[in-house]
Amino acid sequence: MAYSFSGGIHPEYHKQLTAGKPIETLKAPAKVVLPMSMHIGAPCQPLVAVGDKVDLGQKIADSPAAVSAPVHATISGTVTSIAPMPHPTGAKVLSIVIENDFEDRLSPAIHPVDWEGMTTDEICAVIREAGIVGHGGAAFPTHIKIKSAIGKVDTMIINAAECEPYITSDHRLLLERPEEMMGGVAILLKACGLKTCTLAVEKNKDNAFAGIRKLMEGRNDITLLPMNVKYPQGAEKQLIFTVTGREVPSGGLPADAGCIVFNADTVGAVYRAFHQGMPMIRRIVTVSGSAIGNPKNLEARIGTPLADLVEACGGFKEEPKKMLMGGPMMGNPQYTLDAPVIKGTNAFLGFSGSEDKTVEHPTCIRCGKCVSVCPMHLTPVYLNMYATAGRLDEAAELGMLDCIECGCCSYECPGRLYLVQTFRAAKQRIQEERRKKQAEEKARKEAETAKKAKEEGNAK
Repeated sequence: MAYSFSGGIHPEYHKQLTAGKPIETLKAPAKVVLPMSMHIGAPCQPLVAVGDKVDLGQKIADSPAAVSAPVHATISGTVTSIAPMPHPTGAKVLSIVIENDFEDRLSPAIHPVDWEGMTTDEICAVIREAGIVGHGGAAFPTHIKIKSAIGKVDTMIINAAECEPYITSDHRLLLERPEEMMGGVAILLKACGLKTCTLAVEKNKDNAFAGIRKLMEGRNDITLLPMNVKYPQGAEKQLIFTVTGREVPSGGLPADAGCIVFNADTVGAVYRAFHQGMPMIRRIVTVSGSAIGNPKNLEARIGTPLADLVEACGGFKEEPKKMLMGGPMMGNPQYTLDAPVIKGTNAFLGFSGSEDKTVEHPTCIRCGKCVSVCPMHLTPVYLNMYATAGRLDEAAELGMLDCIECGCCSYECPGRLYLVQTFRAAKQRIQEERRKKQAEEKARKEAETAKKAKEEGNAK
């Protein structure tokens, strides 16, 4: 049964620019730039040195931390640099640069893996070694998601909503390579100890349904759920409510509602790790927007400079006023095309400025539209007042940290307030203040313990 979450919007989707265009494999670049941080968790440390020869699929970086995911060479060639390089977040991050020898010489470690007799821990070990993280944007290590959900979940959801405007990479995967997603489902069900899952797809991708249903014949482990089109349906909490009617509690995780959610291409990556032995080395990237000469869906090696994507699409037909990695609602602004495709990249958008709705003096007119569209049941009008006044405690009490930064409020605001930017900054300050207080409290307790131990020692 499909429910409908509260709030949400129906923006202009602009998916027609690429929805009908098949995936094109982009030629491997002359060099790749592989950041040591492409996931939530601890950054990796290089396992190679400048001058080393590396093979396609070879593990070149890893971390001993519990929450992390290794990095693999996405081409064969020579390591030419290990240094801070531009990253899609806007920062410079330690990265391994590999010069391509164009041999695509496969690492000896690449081989298929028989998963059917494996335990959950063994499946998770393969997924970890493949460097697989969530493809939906958060880039959380997939093996950690599985392990943390064992014994807590009874429902698996495959997220193929792809609700952001312009992006069609998952849509094309469902059309062209549904067998990868369907094959990965069986592996993840076994890993999670579940029997069935729900594939949730918005109805604007209904031309993929026939191929999916054909692969479902004779299987009873997957159900297709066509959903009405609404943004941000692909956000985990909203998707869980749409599929199950359950609500993830404030500050909670999907497992707290008995659910585990995987992006459709994450499932495909799991399939490739076992059936091909291939780690996470590529992404399907939608390149679109009003400034792009010929929008396309490109299969690009991770580490490919954004400049190569733009060039493959005929360059910019006019100077872009804004560049984004990701969708127009939640994407990260880009200041350079030297930044690379990373594990969380599903789109690159270039805009000429015709979409710009900013005004010189943004002003709240107390219309309440932001409240009516917020999918998290928040009151953005008051959150904005408290945040801009620096009253962070009151903002936190109103649920600031529950904001998912979906952009519905900013999109709907007639006063053109920069609500998402304000909330993002306020959330960072709240979290910094909490970490500071926790550190101070820890230091206070340690001082008290030391003082007590000293006093007891003197008494003896």
